[in-house]
Amino acid sequence: MARPLAAAHDLPSTSGNLGYFHLRLADPAPALLVLRSDRLYSLSVSRRRGHRLCLLLDRPRRRRAQALLLSTSGCVLRLTHRSTGAGGARVNGRSLRAGTPVELAVGDEVSLLRCGARYVFVVESFVSCGEHEGGAAAVARSRAEGIVLKAESLRKRLRAISESEDPLCFFRDSHFSGNGCAAAGIKEFRQDGDPESHPNHAVSTIPEVIFSREDCSTEQEKLEHHADVVKDDNVELLQESKGCSNGSVEQNKVTDASEEQYHNEGCYSDGSKFFLNRLVGFGPDTIAEPDSGVTLPQLLHPVESLVRVFIATFTSDISWFLDYCKIPLHLPVTIACHNKERCWSASRDSRMAAPFESHPNVLLVYPRFPEEIAFGKDRKKQREDSIRIIVTSANLVPRQWHLITNTVWWQDFPPRTSVDYSALFGATEKSESDFAAQLASFIASLVHEVPSQTYWINEITKYDFEGAGGYLIASVPGLYVQRPPFFDPNYFLSAKHILHTKSACSMFLGSVQTSVVGISRRFHIPSDAGSQLKALSAYLGKCRVNMHGTTEVILKRNTNIPADANAVSVHVADLNNFSEEEDSVQLGFLPREVAKWVSPLSDLGLFSFSGFIYPREALEAAFGVTTTKVQLLLCVSKGPEFSRISELILDEHFPPLCSLVASLDRCLGLWRLEEVLSTIKWPETLETDFVYSASSIGTSINPQFIASFASATGKRSNQDPDSQESDPEWGCWTAKNELKKPSISLLFPTIERVKQGACGIQLSRYLLSLPEKTWQRLRSTGIFHDAIPHPSARIGHPMHVKVARRRFETRHGGRSFGWTYCGSHNFSPAAWGQLLSPPSKANTAGARAAPCGQKLHICNYELGIILISPPPGMLKHASKRMPGIDDISLPFVVPPPQYKQSDRPATPLAMREALAEACVLQSNGPVDLSEETDEDVPDEEDDDVVELSDCSQEEKEEEKIYAETLWGQVYSSQGQEKD
Repeated sequence: MARPLAAAHDLPSTSGNLGYFHLRLADPAPALLVLRSDRLYSLSVSRRRGHRLCLLLDRPRRRRAQALLLSTSGCVLRLTHRSTGAGGARVNGRSLRAGTPVELAVGDEVSLLRCGARYVFVVESFVSCGEHEGGAAAVARSRAEGIVLKAESLRKRLRAISESEDPLCFFRDSHFSGNGCAAAGIKEFRQDGDPESHPNHAVSTIPEVIFSREDCSTEQEKLEHHADVVKDDNVELLQESKGCSNGSVEQNKVTDASEEQYHNEGCYSDGSKFFLNRLVGFGPDTIAEPDSGVTLPQLLHPVESLVRVFIATFTSDISWFLDYCKIPLHLPVTIACHNKERCWSASRDSRMAAPFESHPNVLLVYPRFPEEIAFGKDRKKQREDSIRIIVTSANLVPRQWHLITNTVWWQDFPPRTSVDYSALFGATEKSESDFAAQLASFIASLVHEVPSQTYWINEITKYDFEGAGGYLIASVPGLYVQRPPFFDPNYFLSAKHILHTKSACSMFLGSVQTSVVGISRRFHIPSDAGSQLKALSAYLGKCRVNMHGTTEVILKRNTNIPADANAVSVHVADLNNFSEEEDSVQLGFLPREVAKWVSPLSDLGLFSFSGFIYPREALEAAFGVTTTKVQLLLCVSKGPEFSRISELILDEHFPPLCSLVASLDRCLGLWRLEEVLSTIKWPETLETDFVYSASSIGTSINPQFIASFASATGKRSNQDPDSQESDPEWGCWTAKNELKKPSISLLFPTIERVKQGACGIQLSRYLLSLPEKTWQRLRSTGIFHDAIPHPSARIGHPMHVKVARRRFETRHGGRSFGWTYCGSHNFSPAAWGQLLSPPSKANTAGARAAPCGQKLHICNYELGIILISPPPGMLKHASKRMPGIDDISLPFVVPPPQYKQSDRPATPLAMREALAEACVLQSNGPVDLSEETDEDVPDEEDDDVVELSDCSQEEKEEEKIYAETLWGQVYSSQGQEKD
């Protein structure tokens, strides 16, 4: 009950425990208002925006808008009304006296008359962020996180019900049984007699939850960045979504028996093509058809036989997944996902969480995003007799599996007779596939900072991936430079400090880009710094520089330094006349994060490490000319004990092995695309179509990026595929060629197609992203085509597919060939990478000291698969089971219709305007959809790419501290030896 306070306050207090009040706006347009309990709000009406009720943070600028104030003190919500007359406020039917604050309790109804419209809202619930006491705070936080995730899962499922063409199928579906959580929530919702159970209201509940104060920022972030939240005048407004059911159309019914059989049915694929997910609402006539789609439970069937599961996804609803797929309580499940705070935190404690008490072996991993950049959905399930790799465009959320078209590729791989660690590096003898190496590299990039999960790299060595039906294409955030493919080292790191020459059987596995730390301390502080500089200059002057501009250095283990038993020092010497270890000058050390995996792997003799530097760069750093890092190229070869790795390796060695695999230089994004497709000369004159359909088109898309992508796929400007021109740049597709003749047809739905969808605009609003400025910049190029779903039964359902195809057809015989891509890459530089040109000569000193070629800047974790149908006479490039390119069904109509003059894509602005128009037609008091509401970028990416002008970076503060600590102990030990 509402209670008047003893005294009025001009400005009510905003102190007290942090929490959130949920106010349900019932009339004239349903909405949910979320208020933080430490803020002061005012209520006003905006005539410019259609007589809509607004919430404004703090005091409004106009005095007449101060009539209604909402404030808090602790967990108490107060309403202060300063107006008199017929426009006054009522609480539970009783008039509110002007100037007297009234406490509002859960269940209280407030009625306001403004501008001839009656506004009614109900205080629905209060979510407290009160602090927990005692030593059980950590346990309470863990439980609270699980509760919050379950509550969010329930809300998402209820919303999915409201947007389905056949809501009843959700109740027939077996995934609602599970542990009873969802069913109980629905039962309680129905029994409450909530007035919003009316069909015109979305099924959405927010339970009252208690969680710790430090989790409040996370929960607030969920409200601010979740796809259902609309920013509006400094307050979070959860939009009510309208149901998608059509009462005039009778939906086909599916019996419980057939539904149960459907969910328990397995599926098979040889990896030669991809499939689509099965959508809710498809009738029984299509269920038996193989092309009607696959479900997540089918991909995991039988779940009881699973040994472990690894999932990489951007957004996730873990509670739904555990319930829907009936995940056993004991099954180890690792889920790498995105978290705005944890993924950007430098703390290793932020890398993982285990929030589910019911499933203690479910671990959430939050991969780090490197500082150089402003996320691939891979699922891997393992059984004793095989491993299944699944690559899909769908995130781990119910609506993307039930209501939205997504692609799914999968293949099962058999176990090996014996483990093969060479497969991790693509160095298997007679290997025709690098599938294992690419998979290992991608997974290692996700888990290498979570030691308990690094065993996944070891699991890959147990299976044979030679029969892979396609090539993996991965993207990992970072800034990459193309490195020489091979080095010729002579000296290797040894645990016994013995500098030995390479053996004839040593096999090069790859290189790692790192740096030398501590150079400034070495040559600027000691008393003998002058003589050391002279010696360094003399050695570097005599050094042998290879064709890549680098010279070899000596790596030495420093086991006698107490600060770090894994320390590795870097020395420069005249290797032409080198005999004694004293005939060298120490340059610095390997960074701690590198030394911690180099040393144990070297000590075991599993791998051999050698180093190369750019001489001039090192000399300039030593003399203080530059403060940038000195690059060190770390070469990795098989060690003397590599053949015995399966005997020697222990669980404690998995973290360093995983770090090595994650650190090796590999082609990613555009460069990986080029690596796979450039081996074939594609006949330009035989091309029939080149299409790319994506749910998101990047903000920074321009002719330069489109040309870079087309060139990476093998497109060339010259028409003769048999040209013997030696210059690799000759004939490359450039921005000039792109402006003259667009190479790609970009598929993106028009606003009219989205408006005619089964669920209208709401389901597409936070799924599709084509910035208005990108559309305006490219509309005259003619590259945009309408994305019409295929088969026709999927028309009306949004598409979240990322599919590209380039098709060719011979003149005689009509045989088709080409390649097809499916996966998680949207058409954007953030996903594929932005090519950055090298700096000009007048830019930086670092550019003069070390060669700095073209760089690739990637922002997202992505994973996809390329399926190749090679030209006639080149069958060696394809799998034995590879079908023709026309045997791979695309999820859209081809050829796609080009945009007409009047067509407009479903940009955020177009969808916002269409939704506002629909609201005006349906209600006299529409919820505001101002420009502030849709400025957020969808889940997949952030397309802001930073142009960098220099190759090198300055040392981090922690690297400086580490080097200074090591130098201090080195000087101390040297002093003791002299004494």
